[in-house]
Amino acid sequence: METTMDMLLTEMPTAGCCMPALAPRISPAEAQQLSDDLTMLSHPIRLQILDMLAQRDGEVCVCDLEAALPVKQPTVSHHLKLLRAAGLITCERRGLWAYYSVQREALAAMRRRILAQFDALQ
Repeated sequence: METTMDMLLTEMPTAGCCMPALAPRISPAEAQQLSDDLTMLSHPIRLQILDMLAQRDGEVCVCDLEAALPVKQPTVSHHLKLLRAAGLITCERRGLWAYYSVQREALAAMRRRILAQFDALQ
């Protein structure tokens, strides 16, 4: 004789408990891209650098960035290097100094990617 529990167990999907068709809507590549974008924006110094550069239409000397931030020069250089590698800023050397500017289109593209993924969560 089959019990109620036996009947429930035979009717339950084997792939999942309640929602067998549940699958991520975000691909592994999209998830990695979103993670990379959020990681790039996850440090306060990088956000402050982007904010200062975005305030200017032109370039900002590295000496001005270093003077405005609460960290030492090697830390500023490290974060500038990461932002350059991500394509969010550019650098032009003039003599001893480096001048930085924000890549507005790259920043706008990152914003669109992040917002698209968050909008999909609603």
